[in-house]
Amino acid sequence: MPRTPGDARAEVTKLLSSHFCSLEGEGADDVVVADALLVTTELVTNAFRHGGGLTRFSAELTDEGLSLVVGDASTRTPVVPDDDVGGASRAGGYGWLLVRRLAARVSVTCHEGGKDITALVELS
Repeated sequence: MPRTPGDARAEVTKLLSSHFCSLEGEGADDVVVADALLVTTELVTNAFRHGGGLTRFSAELTDEGLSLVVGDASTRTPVVPDDDVGGASRAGGYGWLLVRRLAARVSVTCHEGGKDITALVELS
């Protein structure tokens, strides 16, 4: 289990490098990898920051793309910030919006010990 968001990114980077063969250069693949790493970072950071700690982490390649499962100890579901609250001075709170925008599918499953968030990031 990753101990930090950076550890989770490193796991996903290793996994994606097997899919893309090389993560160097600049091209469409770089955008896909950046999106996958951003989704990973946001979900794991939020588990630590808002969810009482990371309780589950898995990343695997499927026929559909990168499947991420991030669990935490809270049953509180992520919320979308209200644009009217805080205005331009509002700092943070947009990670869940990014995850929902970058992932093809996102689901939240609550259970007795907290919740699992499953996200699919397409790799093509």
